[in-house]
Amino acid sequence: MRILNVTETYAPFLEFGGPPVKVRALAEGLARSGHPVTVLTADWGLEKHAVATAEKNRAERSPFGWRRRENGVEAIYLPTWLHYRQVSWNPAVQRYCRARLEQFDVAHIFGLYDLLGPAVAAACRNRAMPYVVEPIGMFLPIVRNLWLKRMYHRVWGTRMLEGASAVVATSEQEMEELTAGGIARAKVVMRRNGVEAPESWPERGLFRKKWGIPAEARVVLFLGRLSSKKSPDLLLRAFAEVKKRRAGMPLRLVFAGPDLGLKAQLVEMAAELDASQEVQFAGPLFGQDKWAAYRDADVFVLPSQHENFGNTAAEAVASGTPVIVTEQCGIAPLLANQAGMVARHEAHHVAEVLSRVLTDEELRRHLEAGCAKVKRNLGWGEPVHQMERLYARCISPKGQGETEELV
Repeated sequence: MRILNVTETYAPFLEFGGPPVKVRALAEGLARSGHPVTVLTADWGLEKHAVATAEKNRAERSPFGWRRRENGVEAIYLPTWLHYRQVSWNPAVQRYCRARLEQFDVAHIFGLYDLLGPAVAAACRNRAMPYVVEPIGMFLPIVRNLWLKRMYHRVWGTRMLEGASAVVATSEQEMEELTAGGIARAKVVMRRNGVEAPESWPERGLFRKKWGIPAEARVVLFLGRLSSKKSPDLLLRAFAEVKKRRAGMPLRLVFAGPDLGLKAQLVEMAAELDASQEVQFAGPLFGQDKWAAYRDADVFVLPSQHENFGNTAAEAVASGTPVIVTEQCGIAPLLANQAGMVARHEAHHVAEVLSRVLTDEELRRHLEAGCAKVKRNLGWGEPVHQMERLYARCISPKGQGETEELV
């Protein structure tokens, strides 16, 4: 099958969080299975990125922008004329669809609230070509710009979803949101996300040494974008409460991830809560630095208002670190009381659960053992096979409308 993936963000722009990591894992997995895969995405500054990271720019010019081939996947980076936050305007998408879309059997559109997906979806409908939409947790308009997101659905989103051969959810929670929002149940397919674990793990203690964290300190890790949706402020309040309860316990809270405008507020809040000495900001972490942080943490906390899955929690579990997630995280049922604990989206309840995980050694041993068990079911192998079956069904005229049987 000739597969086109459409995504606003793709490697090497991993600072955008989970979406580029997910798309890369699926694309490279499908390529290893023998399928030609192309990723159509926006150029967020390939040349500048190569200079900033001291990497060689391995891309070459194409009629539609930069083209890069890595691990069997072709990526086309369309020139970005304008952008607002993570939304870009890439006029070359129309020209690409006219010239290249007929070369593919199926398209997979990742995300909502951008302009690439609707353009490719419309071109697919004009050519009667099947396409799949994966909202990646964006279906419900929450947190910010609610009126813009509702307008998006009126103008583009509803039509794009209605015309899709299938809509992919990554948890039961997201599936319920989609069906409650009017997506036909027979069209919704559930496929979990996976984890790209490193081939070799960093030595324990490296992260603590780099950031001057004492070996005896209990490290609470938050790894993700510092945005209101992720609720780092809630975790900070919960941490300060635990600090008061456990006055004799050396504690450290590490916020790792790109700042989307909340760091200054968190710094001020830490001072007000008398926790400045125990709170550190590590900035964005990638590669071995990221895995070193997971390995050295005593507990990882994902206190989000809403997560369709929760990739960082899965990565922490793969590293052997117990996690705490809020009920609004789609991964919660997979981890609950086995590799992690589930808390209400309330600072006081997160504090209660956090205090228990940090002090109850029997519970910690249970959760650490559970991490090893859950880890075996977190690879990308099965999700890739599920996508193969889904695409084949979408391409086959007889199979359309029967996607719910795939998983």
